[in-house]
Amino acid sequence: MVAYSGGIDSSFVLKLCAVQLGKANVLAVTGASETFTKIELDNAVDFAKSIGVRHEIVTTREIDNPDFRSNPPLRCYHCKKEFYSKLAELAEKRGFKYIFDGSNKDDLSDYRPGRKAAAEFGIISPLIKFGLTKKDIRGLSKKMGIKIWDKPSNPCLASRVPYGEEITEKKLEMIFKAEKFLKDRGFINVRVRHHGKLARIEVPEKEIIKLLKEPLKSAIIKEFTSIGFTWVSIDIKGYRTGSLNEAFGK
Repeated sequence: MVAYSGGIDSSFVLKLCAVQLGKANVLAVTGASETFTKIELDNAVDFAKSIGVRHEIVTTREIDNPDFRSNPPLRCYHCKKEFYSKLAELAEKRGFKYIFDGSNKDDLSDYRPGRKAAAEFGIISPLIKFGLTKKDIRGLSKKMGIKIWDKPSNPCLASRVPYGEEITEKKLEMIFKAEKFLKDRGFINVRVRHHGKLARIEVPEKEIIKLLKEPLKSAIIKEFTSIGFTWVSIDIKGYRTGSLNEAFGK
């Protein structure tokens, strides 16, 4: 069984399992919730179908959990704990002995409390075991003909809300709409961090200038205002994963 998010890491693991073990011996399982966009879910469904692997979707309600909703630094742990518990139940029911995920070597150098939940449920991380980085995975995926080898990372929407600020359905919706607006205009690697009435946009440094040019600048302000933001800012450090971890030195 593969804990399958639809990202390149878990897609690579899923493809390898299908090739080496046989499609009939592999099951991809994706968690669906308010923190996971329908676009990402549809992409996961499409990829699993394209390689002929069975795919199931389990619904999670981590947002109903006060330990998740209050958004502590261990937020990811509480989310993964619910998801992995559902995977463990399904694995026992379907007769799967092993559960793989797509964590890679780079994850060991970042703040990833979800790794604790993985350890508690005996989730196996083959990419970490064999020391594969994101760069390695993209290169190997390209050689294997995996079409999404260069797909940008896109963690759950809750990762855009600073720790300690409550996660709500409304905030997640605002983030999704704001990021989709920018992605529809050609920005591939983009984050919109939700700081109350302030939206903080992260794009690669070389693309920051594009945000300031008209008519896009005015269009962003108009769209973000209609979404519910009062102020729109651009992070001059540029796009980077896990920028909210910087607030407490992670």
